[in-house]
Amino acid sequence: MILTELRKGERGTIRQIHADPELKRRLHSFGIIPGEELEVKGCSLARQTIEIDVDGTLIALRKEEAEKIEVTPEHEEHPVPLHIQQ
Repeated sequence: MILTELRKGERGTIRQIHADPELKRRLHSFGIIPGEELEVKGCSLARQTIEIDVDGTLIALRKEEAEKIEVTPEHEEHPVPLHIQQ
């Protein structure tokens, strides 16, 4: 799943960044690295920008940048065991 598919309030873990080295370095400087957890805080009306929280830092990304970030949604990270599901 890509970052832009998460909705406001949803959380996930960064899996991979599919970007050129320059953009990857820029994202890394903000703490956007594989393994880090993030939360979507908001987005513009046309979803051209997305605001995320990574380790307490609010970061605004352009849609084109966010589309290069692969995430695992929180609900997929900790699935409920089958014997608990109803």
